[in-house]
Amino acid sequence: MGTKVNQKCWCGSRRAFSSCCEPYLTGDAIAPTAEALMRSRYSAFCTKSVDYLLATHHPSWRKSTASNNTDERILLSRSVNTTQWINLLIIKKQGGQKKDKTGRVEFVAAYRPKSALPVDMTVQPPDGITQLHENSRFVREQGRWFYVDGDILPPYQPKRSQPCWCGSGKPYKHCHFST
Repeated sequence: MGTKVNQKCWCGSRRAFSSCCEPYLTGDAIAPTAEALMRSRYSAFCTKSVDYLLATHHPSWRKSTASNNTDERILLSRSVNTTQWINLLIIKKQGGQKKDKTGRVEFVAAYRPKSALPVDMTVQPPDGITQLHENSRFVREQGRWFYVDGDILPPYQPKRSQPCWCGSGKPYKHCHFST
């Protein structure tokens, strides 16, 4: 995948990419939990691994979009090429362990659209960083976890003294609180 040996994983685990999400993306291992699949899919967006994103979407979705599979690949390719992913924050997990059949993972993904268009200040903060707050559904079939779908939630707002969702390391009150 052309990564540095000790490069930190994009998923925020603080582990090296090579021993965290990379084995899932290369097919050398399968994600053992819904959270691991969620994190690896985030890393796939960061590394532009469209094939992995398509392969880890539930088979029923792939069948229902079979005629649109090329369109889905094009849309995903466009998305990964026009988005700079900045931070992943897992908010809550429900089920999704090795012996479970279903799981949910609530997360916030901070990103910045890469665009030649000017940033609309009424929609995005001045630094251009915005968030995707989602409660994703996963299902395990034949020992593999798959992303089914997710509910988009209102913007996540941590408590004032908690770390900001953008990954800056600053308290929320000194970062995106006022935007």
